[in-house]
Formats: sequence, structure tokens, C-alpha cells
Amino acid sequence: MNTDNYPSFDKNPDGLIPAIIQDSATGKVLMLGYMNSESYSKTLDTGLVTFWSRSRKQLWTKGETSGNYLHLIDYYLDCDSDTILILARPDGPTCHRGTVSCFDTPPEEGFLGKLEAVIRDRHEKMPEGHYTTRLFNEGVKKIAQKVGEEAVETILEASSGNLDRYIYEASDLLYHLLVLNEQMGVDLATLQRELLSRHK
Repeated sequence: MNTDNYPSFDKNPDGLIPAIIQDSATGKVLMLGYMNSESYSKTLDTGLVTFWSRSRKQLWTKGETSGNYLHLIDYYLDCDSDTILILARPDGPTCHRGTVSCFDTPPEEGFLGKLEAVIRDRHEKMPEGHYTTRLFNEGVKKIAQKVGEEAVETILEASSGNLDRYIYEASDLLYHLLVLNEQMGVDLATLQRELLSRHK
């Protein structure tokens, strides 16, 4: 995580700077809040994004009432160090309206991120009658076996030149890989950071 620079809270008389929250997996902008040095420190200490509520004049950890926490993944300061971009993993809808984002932008943030969230929810709640629940009940070896099977089927369809079947099997492969990621405690943002680290 980037901890080289410290935000310039003293540039504003109220000691607040804007904090833009972005979904670390999908890149979708979720909300805008304000931080002071106290909320910034608490965010780093707890890993839960915490703001300063201008209306209530107190610290506010997003999700403390709704349960829809924002888990800190990374953050970046702008060129003047007086605005902070926070990459976070949301537990659920960010907006009080029950929507993913407080901004009504087109819903194109990336379906893999949405699917990852659904799989995470299945793992947490383990609802009966769902295939994903059954996979988690069977454990990591069975899930890994399914990833292997789908990889082989994807390879076979690619080798045969059957594009429609290749797309079908490759989609199955991605789904099972996301289930395996969840079982292993790894998210898409972690894989993305690993890939990015190879191209610096």
C-alpha cells in the first residue's frame, strides 16, 4: 500500500480534504466523502474507510449502521496532496438508496467484479440449493479439480476451433476460478496488482 506521502489537511481551514472512493475490482466510482487527519489515521489503522461527517461533526465509518463497509485496499494522493483517491472493496451497496454507487453512471463497471461479489455473498451466507454453495461445501480440492476440468475443456474447444463452445467453456473456467479465489481468500484486485507489478 502506498504510504509515502501524507495528505495536506492543513490547506483548508476546516482540516478536511475530499476522498473519492473507487471499487478496487471494477474501477467504478462509488462515492465522495471528506477526511481529516483523525479519520485518515483510523482508516489506515482499521482497514475500514472512515470519514469526517460534516453534518454530525464526528467520525463516521462507512457501514457502521448498514453493514456495508468499505475495506481499504490502497490509496493515492493527487498532485497537490489535498485530495485522496481510495481503492476499496465494498461489502454491499455503497449508496443509502441501495445502489452500488452514489453516482448514476452507466452500469458498465465490469461484470467480473459483480460476479465476484455474488460469489463472496454465497460464501458468507451459504444459501441452500445453490451450485456455488455446494462447491464451497465440497472444499478447495473439489473446486481446484473443477478449475482443472474447465481449463482442459477450454483448451479442447480452442484446439478444435469451435468459437461458440470455446466462449462457453472459457466462461465456466472464469467462474470456477473466481470461486477458487474466494476459497483461497484472494480477490480480483489482488490479481490485478500482481499483474501490474510485473509491468513496472
